[in-house]
Amino acid sequence: MLKVLKFSASWCGPCKQLAPIFDQVKSEVSGVSFQDVDVDADSSLAIKYNVRGVPTIVIEKDGQEVKRLVGMQQKPSLTSTINSFK
Repeated sequence: MLKVLKFSASWCGPCKQLAPIFDQVKSEVSGVSFQDVDVDADSSLAIKYNVRGVPTIVIEKDGQEVKRLVGMQQKPSLTSTINSFK
């Protein structure tokens, strides 16, 4: 099972830019579990994943982290990165 977690914060400009892109990818890529994590509201999860900056996207396959993307992402590269692990 592939899981994609997006760590962001309400005060983060790049996070606001990434949100609609992430939502589009979520609606177009099937068979993947997507999760939005607000680092301020769920700091324990951010600590567990060792998130140092936002936005951060963590891709897990079968419970193991296989890719970490930090910073703003464009839709084509994000989609192809996720699909490469399916």
